[in-house]
Amino acid sequence: MKKYIVVIAGGGSTFTPGVVKALLSKKNEFKLDELRVFDIDGERQRKISVITKSVVDEMDPGLLFTEHTNPESAFQDADFIFAQIRTGKYAMRELDEKIPLSLGTIGQETCGPGGMAYALRAIKPMVELVDYMEKYSKKDCWMINYSNPASIVAEAMRRLRPNSKVLNICDMPVGMMQKMTDIFKCDYEEIEPEYFGLNHFGWFTSLKVNGVERIDEMKSFIKEHGLFPETNYDLQHKDASWQKTYKNMKYILNLFDDYVPNTYMQYYLLGDLVLNQLNKDYTRANEVMDGREATLFKAIDEYEKTGNYDREAFHVGAHGLFIVDVANSLVNDLNKKYLVIVENNGAIKNLPNDAMIEIPCLITKDGPVSTYKNLEIPTFNKGMIEQQLASEKCLVDAYMENSYDKALKALTLNKTVSSALKAKDILDSLIEANKDFWPELRK
Repeated sequence: MKKYIVVIAGGGSTFTPGVVKALLSKKNEFKLDELRVFDIDGERQRKISVITKSVVDEMDPGLLFTEHTNPESAFQDADFIFAQIRTGKYAMRELDEKIPLSLGTIGQETCGPGGMAYALRAIKPMVELVDYMEKYSKKDCWMINYSNPASIVAEAMRRLRPNSKVLNICDMPVGMMQKMTDIFKCDYEEIEPEYFGLNHFGWFTSLKVNGVERIDEMKSFIKEHGLFPETNYDLQHKDASWQKTYKNMKYILNLFDDYVPNTYMQYYLLGDLVLNQLNKDYTRANEVMDGREATLFKAIDEYEKTGNYDREAFHVGAHGLFIVDVANSLVNDLNKKYLVIVENNGAIKNLPNDAMIEIPCLITKDGPVSTYKNLEIPTFNKGMIEQQLASEKCLVDAYMENSYDKALKALTLNKTVSSALKAKDILDSLIEANKDFWPELRK
């Protein structure tokens, strides 16, 4: 069996131990020769690697595990790059969320102005990662990108590195499907979805379980309970903000029950409600820093002192399982169907061909193959997608042209922003906060 060199770019992420555990759970199908972690923050990566190395030693003791801060040594002859970077870390995520909130607008990590701020920080380092891959890695190396905001990053990569082997993915639809298993009383692998949209902006149109359509059952449940009752939150999404998100699903379904929306649609369809629910002084970033981040670093400190740590300090969530499943289908040419982000190219006939859409694709050794051809979507969904797509395209224009005007238009087009005047106030505040990360935007 062939063995592979895998690089996790963003090795200092608290998700890394879970991704590695998921990866090694497939070691009989996807055998590694070496596992490398790469991060520009060597100290943070060193601490996370204390736990990551313990996972390797426990699950695959003979596997070579190495830590890198130098891109040449990290990417040399690699077969796969798993990218999960967060430029500016949680300090900047907190500002992404709190600056819009301070100006009476939704503050969220990947949606609205916060997501745009994150995107303008993420594009340059993502391009750098792709360039490292193409310079140092094997010619057939694939990058599976998990870095947010995935939709805007995918649009930027489409334009800036159009010939690169980058597959953009997101775990939110997968996470939703994992929760649906308790309602359907089935395993996750038994659910076959149909879905269309942009990343964090889409709808399930079908949910078959072992070939039987059951989406109406799911709609009825969500209309009454949301997704899901208080007793059924997993470790990854147990915080108060996620509980509100799942409950809000029922409001959307009771308004529009043709499809099951992605949870992130709350920011675009329930703006007033969500804004009132958000705490401008304590946002999701604070929850994560006080929760997952604090728990794992406490476990690391315990391990360095005693050699033991609480195994509940990290978990294998949808994040880790999905990226490994997609890589395994690429490696073994499994032709398995997953929801991934690809260029439209006629899959949805009434959207632009160059739109980066999230749809079901067969994952082959040569990459994703759309299962849709000339799909026609309804006017309502098409109109919402086109507005969001225009906002995202204007933002990438702003990055490429160093254009303040295009950035302002991007924010103005976004459905979370109430007016152009509000967009300008938010943009000016975000420029000041991101002066060490963003390209200069010239008027």
